Amino acid sequence: MGAAAIFTQREAFAAEVDESLIAILNDTHIGGKHPENSPIPTHLRETVAYLVGLPKQPAVVIINGDLALSNGQAADYTHFAKLIAPLREAGIPVHLSMGNHDDRDAFYKVLSAEKSANAPVASKHVGVVQTASANLFLLDTLKATMVVQGLLGQEQRDWLSKMLDSHADKPALIFAHHNPRLGGEEKHFPGGLEDSEPLWEVLASRPHVKAYVHGHIHHRNYFHHRDIHILNTPATSYVANPKDSTTGWTMARLSPTGGSFTTHTHLPEHDWNGVKVDLKWRV
Repeated sequence: MGAAAIFTQREAFAAEVDESLIAILNDTHIGGKHPENSPIPTHLRETVAYLVGLPKQPAVVIINGDLALSNGQAADYTHFAKLIAPLREAGIPVHLSMGNHDDRDAFYKVLSAEKSANAPVASKHVGVVQTASANLFLLDTLKATMVVQGLLGQEQRDWLSKMLDSHADKPALIFAHHNPRLGGEEKHFPGGLEDSEPLWEVLASRPHVKAYVHGHIHHRNYFHHRDIHILNTPATSYVANPKDSTTGWTMARLSPTGGSFTTHTHLPEHDWNGVKVDLKWRV
């Protein structure tokens, strides 16, 4: 995802595409020294294989932050790029965001095509992805590498306001790595997005904003604040407490009036696997 880019629906490709379907991954935490058969890269490899093997490919894949294992080393991104290469080879658009375990300089060094020469927000990796049923706004909440809290900043919030106003033709879904400090479990608020309240003023005042999608917590649940859905999507890599959580990814089917979000887990027998949550957009 080039930082200044606005992405439209892809041109026709050899494979059949389901234009209403998007895939959401986050917290891949790929390390440069991870053995190929260890759980974390295996989870991402299995997820990529699932996506490539679908009868109809998703319109887009979003990988929502914490791409790297710990402190964003170049070797991490080299390994990460190798693991997601089948998606790009299949012609599936992949868009990436930054989390607190990422390092922009190392990221751009390896994935140089992601860097825009004319970034609209200084030192931030942002973009707008236009799909058939919704516009997806990808934000950069990386305050500093290895700092658990997230931050957008005034410049990025101003950019988002302008982009939302110029793309009001479809429902807007906001993607950012960090959880907001609103409408969720308060125990996670200290490590969440520091400027959640000013962000919500931007979002709530624009009725076409329908949902905020995040990772960071390595868990899965659904909340809402001021009629905006908040989706905490599962990590691809690992969880802190396997009794409460597991790894996986999310398939979202979007329409002008709502979305169906289905969780897929790497453990086929897990209670989350195949669970679909239907959300209706506010009017």
